[in-house]
Order: sequence, then C-alpha cells, then structure tokens
Amino acid sequence: METITAEKFDAGLFDLDGVLTATAEIHARCWKTMFDAYLRARADRLGGPFREFTVEGDYRPFVDGKPRPDGVRDFLASRGITLPEGDPGDPPDAETVAGLGNRKNELVQAEIRAGHVRVFDDAVTLVRRLLAAGLKAAVVTSSRNCEPVLRAAGIADLFRERVDGEVAARYGLPGKPAPDTFLKGAELLGVPPSRAIVFEDATAGVAAGRAGGFGLVVGVDRVGGRHPEALRSSGADVVSGDLSLLMPDPSAPPR
Repeated sequence: METITAEKFDAGLFDLDGVLTATAEIHARCWKTMFDAYLRARADRLGGPFREFTVEGDYRPFVDGKPRPDGVRDFLASRGITLPEGDPGDPPDAETVAGLGNRKNELVQAEIRAGHVRVFDDAVTLVRRLLAAGLKAAVVTSSRNCEPVLRAAGIADLFRERVDGEVAARYGLPGKPAPDTFLKGAELLGVPPSRAIVFEDATAGVAAGRAGGFGLVVGVDRVGGRHPEALRSSGADVVSGDLSLLMPDPSAPPR
C-alpha cells in the first residue's frame, strides 16, 4: 500500500461526507426520506407505481458526492422525470429541482442540530499525522453545510482551507466529477496538484481527483468492501478502509 511522506507530497485534500465524517449516512438517509415521499406522492397523483429510492441502486450512482441540484436532476432523469430548475430560494414544498434539494437540506440540518455528526477516527488520525509532518490540509466538498458539520465534529481547526458548496458557487466552479473544486483547494493551499493527495469515498469525487492530475487519489471504502472496484474503476490509485495505515505513526519505534 502507498505510504504518504513529506518527501512525496505537500498537502491532503479531504472530502467531508464519508471520508472525515459519517455524514454520508445522514445524507443517504435524508435523500431517501425526501425522494420516497416525493415519488409516493407523485405515484398517487398520476396513478403510476411507486418504486422506492435505494442507497445502492440510486444514491451511489446518481447522487453521492455531487452538488445538491445535480443529485436531484440526475436521479430524477434516471426515473424519466424532468422538473423545472426553479430558484435557489424555492420553498421546500416546490416541485422543482431547487425545491426538492431544499427539502432534503432541511432534513440534513435537523440531523446536524440533533447532534448526529460522527467523525471517522482513522481520518482524523491521518490528518493530524499529515500536519505533524509539515503537510497542509483542506476540505473539498459539495456540501453547503461544511462549516457547521466541521464545528459539530470538533475538527474545524485542522484545515487551513475549505472549498465547499458556498465557495464553489462564489467562484462559479462546477461540482464533482469535474476537478475544479479540488484544483481550487490545491491553489488555495499553494501546492501543485502533482504534490497533493485527494481522499474521496464517492466515485464522482475519485473521478474528479483523477481528472485533476493529482499526485495520489485515495478511494476511501466505508461500505465493508462492497465498493472498492467501483472506486478503482473511477480512477483511485489506492483503496483503503483505514486511512491511518497510509502514513506511519511518528510515535512508533522504528523496525
């Protein structure tokens, strides 16, 4: 397995949901709640069959890792449904792409307020080792809830820069699988992509890291070994379920 050293790399760029925090499970649950309610109401109104939204069949291929509007649009397209785009300020009951996205976001924010944010200890261990070795760290995520999630997790102080959904909108950056948000993260840290590592659990994010020409793309497998081939085929150089194994423990005695 690839070992990360300061001789090879200058920075790590970390996705948030599913890499640093277990909020990917929150997002998957909230997407399912929102879409199932919408699909059931649509089926009742139009007289068609109801087919539920599933994590493996729908969340991972169509939604995971993407900006919220893209996730709504891509999933609906997979079901042959087209809705008006609407406006970012649409109420959550609006039958628009923006409205459905806002409906899902309300569910996520309620989970954050309820204290359901959990960190992955292996990721935090790795970030601390990177910093101790003199590397820099940034968070690169499509989430617009990045700051409150980092605060709730108690890890906001570990990251010099943050490129999230708010920053992407400010700069007009396309979301993953385009590499632009990762490239902006490297730019803000002042390091070339070839000297930076991307850590991603979503295939869209892995593809973004590969497209950006980063020195190492680590696919983070949080689903018990069911996801590694999809990560590799999307461009991951390394797939790991325990990030702490990628960098030696500086306190460990030499062998």
